[in-house]
Amino acid sequence: MKAKLGVSLLVICMGAITSGKNLHAQPKDASLSMLNEKLVEVSKKVTPAVVNISAHRERASKLTDQLRPPGNPFDENLPPLPKTPDSRISRGSGIIFNEKGYIVTNNHVIKDAANIKVTLADKREFRCSVVGTDPATDIAVIKIDNLPKNLPTLKIGNSDAIRVGELVIAVGNPFGFSHTVTMGIVSAMGRQNVGLAEYEEYIQTDAAINPGNSGGALVNIKGELIGINTAIYSRSGGSLGIGFAIPSNMARQVVEEIVKNGTVVRGWLGVYIQDITKDIAQSFNYGKESGVLVSDVMKGSPAEKSAIKAGDIITKIDEREIVDVHHLRKLVAWKKPGTSVKVSIFREGKDLEIKMPVGTLPKREMALIPALERFDDIGITVKNLTEELAYKWRIKEQSGVVVMRMKDYSPAFNAGIRVGDLIREIERKPVADTRDYKSIMTEHSQRTRLLMLIQRAGVNKYVVVNRE
Repeated sequence: MKAKLGVSLLVICMGAITSGKNLHAQPKDASLSMLNEKLVEVSKKVTPAVVNISAHRERASKLTDQLRPPGNPFDENLPPLPKTPDSRISRGSGIIFNEKGYIVTNNHVIKDAANIKVTLADKREFRCSVVGTDPATDIAVIKIDNLPKNLPTLKIGNSDAIRVGELVIAVGNPFGFSHTVTMGIVSAMGRQNVGLAEYEEYIQTDAAINPGNSGGALVNIKGELIGINTAIYSRSGGSLGIGFAIPSNMARQVVEEIVKNGTVVRGWLGVYIQDITKDIAQSFNYGKESGVLVSDVMKGSPAEKSAIKAGDIITKIDEREIVDVHHLRKLVAWKKPGTSVKVSIFREGKDLEIKMPVGTLPKREMALIPALERFDDIGITVKNLTEELAYKWRIKEQSGVVVMRMKDYSPAFNAGIRVGDLIREIERKPVADTRDYKSIMTEHSQRTRLLMLIQRAGVNKYVVVNRE
């Protein structure tokens, strides 16, 4: 068999040689040259529509700092300017969305900015004003104050049509290096639970993305915008080949809402929901693992006024099959408040349909702490876990107390506790609410060290608080 195979290969090679064809010649070189020219062409097409953003912002008050999510590895703030200790500069990227001067970027690039300047690839500089922001997706829209002529724009592509393995190009301003182009592929689609925003459905890419790329363009081989580069996964602060971009279809919806209304209004049903596991499916005699389980109904919500109740499994919204919690939240979010939806549910072995109204998703901004509330002896204030706080800090538990404020360099701070952490146990005793917290803290008031179990971004961690 091996001898026959060797003879066959020899015949093929001899045939190629005698016919004047070199197996290692033109076709491969021509393909590489075509790819090379295509990449150059796309880079020239995209770069003019990507801007360098410099946002001068006032340094936030201590209270505002305390209310921010802890440990954001994508913070792109430079050190304070030498002559202005109460201010700082944030640098990032943006994309000229249309010829009217609207620019889309990340919310974290321009958050709290008092003075925004954009620089184009041709060195033109313009002042911009904030049109609106959507922290839930980390998208912001700014607009050039004095609209110039011949403003370059990008064609918006269909992010739902891209496939894993496709070539993509990222354009941005990493580390302040203006209009840098990198190339890679689409590594994955629909990434969730990254911990960057409330609504996540990221495109993952291995195109090099670094601090300063945030808000920049991710384009396909046609030069169409398919994503807004948002963050990197990194332990060192540099690119490790895992970057995330907001899909262009999601960005388009958000931008259009902001331009039209100045904000994004989302639909809301008002149910606590959880994913279906194998054990849950068996317990409810439900033959699938798709859909979501209603664990509770919120007071005063549209769901409370409908026939839906705890224990129901939502299988469809307006005939669209529900995959999981993230899928349901996304579908409902884009339903117009004031309209109604048809909800298909599985209840006690039967399939039912419920018509229910869509409400307006409440603002999830955290209320400021009353001035009279004082820090306790370890330097924190706490509040009962609520639905709003669960959304704010991505907490999946149903009990515990949330750290709301903290003194710098207090015993809690030194132990590694941060604002937004959920305290679940103290000295191995469960903490269900503020009453439990105060009772256990009083019980152990004479202890110099306290063992606490906290949860941050879904991960449990033990810490020891030293009161000395």
